[in-house]
Amino acid sequence: MPTVPMPEIRAVVFDFYGTLARMVEPLPPDHREIFDRRGLSAQGARWGDQWAVGPGEGEEHAAHSATEADYHRWELDRLRRRALDCGVPGHELEGLVGEIDLVMKAVRLELFEDARAVLGELRARGLLVGICSNWFWNLEDCLAEVGLGGLADVVVGSARAGARKPHPLIYRTLLEKCRLPPRQVLFVGDMWAPDVLGPLTAGMPSVHLCRPDPAVLGSEPPLPEGAARIRGLEELLSLVASGAAAGPGGCG
Repeated sequence: MPTVPMPEIRAVVFDFYGTLARMVEPLPPDHREIFDRRGLSAQGARWGDQWAVGPGEGEEHAAHSATEADYHRWELDRLRRRALDCGVPGHELEGLVGEIDLVMKAVRLELFEDARAVLGELRARGLLVGICSNWFWNLEDCLAEVGLGGLADVVVGSARAGARKPHPLIYRTLLEKCRLPPRQVLFVGDMWAPDVLGPLTAGMPSVHLCRPDPAVLGSEPPLPEGAARIRGLEELLSLVASGAAAGPGGCG
């Protein structure tokens, strides 16, 4: 069984949504409600998945991430283009786009029950704790709101990094902030490409989190060399303690 010796692991980095936190009710309104209220039902039907309007997995956008204002302009421009493609008339454009932008970000989150205790225990053991997530510009604010403020030594969000996992740029940014070689940084997350394959490609061992109550349904491919699979974050404590950052596993 391949392992990562315990002295090698000096940092544990977590994905945020689906790994540490999940969305809870009241959920954001469906975008079709916004279109219907404005008399744009036909355009709303063409819009499609309301969550698919942001940057795609692995997308690089460094040119738009220089400042928060630059990034927000880029977010709104994407929504405008989508709205125009769906046939939204010009006089409705700005109001519709502004409302959709607000609604998409007005998500109510809560921590999984094991999140705070595990992060706290890892820090108590002297390990650096990080969070690396595909998220809006306000990742640090969201961490504070759910009760993780002060529990992460390093925070890297895609909006500020200029790319979404699994693009190499976001992992390079993470490793630069950790000031550690990749082999000493263990990455933990629930999504296969962003949280397992991407970190492995960047040289980090990884742990695939498969909760019995996942926030996002994902696949369970066979584990590659350098990866492990757990069902809850508490299992991570014994995994790190044993130094075993790879081996057989499965989700039940």
